[in-house]
Amino acid sequence: MRVAVMATGALGGYFGGRLAEAGHDVSFIARGANLAAIRKNGLRVESPLGNIQIKSPKATDNPKEVGEVDLVLFAVKLWDVEKSGEAAKPLVDKNTRLISMLNGIDSVERLVPILGSTAVAAAPTVISAVISAPGVILHKNPFAAFRCGFMDGRDDARLSALVDEMKAAKVNADFSKTIEKELWEKFVFIVGMSGATASMRMPIGPIRDDPDAFALLQSVMHEVEAVGVAKGIPLKGAAESRIALVKGLPPKIKASMLEDLERGNRLETDWFQGKVAELGRALGVPTPVNRDVYAVLKLHRMGKSA
Repeated sequence: MRVAVMATGALGGYFGGRLAEAGHDVSFIARGANLAAIRKNGLRVESPLGNIQIKSPKATDNPKEVGEVDLVLFAVKLWDVEKSGEAAKPLVDKNTRLISMLNGIDSVERLVPILGSTAVAAAPTVISAVISAPGVILHKNPFAAFRCGFMDGRDDARLSALVDEMKAAKVNADFSKTIEKELWEKFVFIVGMSGATASMRMPIGPIRDDPDAFALLQSVMHEVEAVGVAKGIPLKGAAESRIALVKGLPPKIKASMLEDLERGNRLETDWFQGKVAELGRALGVPTPVNRDVYAVLKLHRMGKSA
């Protein structure tokens, strides 16, 4: 199948690299130093599941050069959704499925007006990866999977067939009819982990070991659950199950937001803790901890350029 990776960050680079390794026709959309390195040296993925070296990948900064594809792995930052959605139009026809792999809960509703409800699906991912150097993806643990589907839960033979192609290529992917619930379940986890580790500038181990610090993380997660329930998402118990998951994490684990903060990169807190506070106000659900964590991170959210 023809695949476009937009864009080739850690997330898109990993899954796109796996598909390219399996022989699919993958075009990597990137820019700047990352694009230059991929063109010069190829794309490298360092992973406990096996390293990948794509020696001469198709790489460009212009989706028009790629044209229409079967599958778009959409993995930009949340502040770039609309701009990148417009840029993705040359990739999409009536048979294309664009999978939004973003961490927030609103990327699909932002993309549908641009690309249409037939094309845009969601895929909460389970992976920890970073760009360790231009053209090099470092996959940090043995987990690398995603489930994808449409937010309204409808069946779709085209997306199911594309997922089957991915599974045949040994990419850990599944089709789901309950993707909105799964997206929110991940949102509970990632808002808590990012909010706690970034606001305290600590990996999860010290936070978990301190009762006051760990109480903050738990409160963040419970507020996200309460907001989701108020929106009609069946999330009862989601916070407690994610708290149990946190208790089993290796102590040095950091959310990517903390890594971005340490590097002086832009943060996605507007779409995480800020979004929870915004929805809480609209729904009449108190979210004081998310509000305060957002306030702590807000002045850092534009990175070193702010």
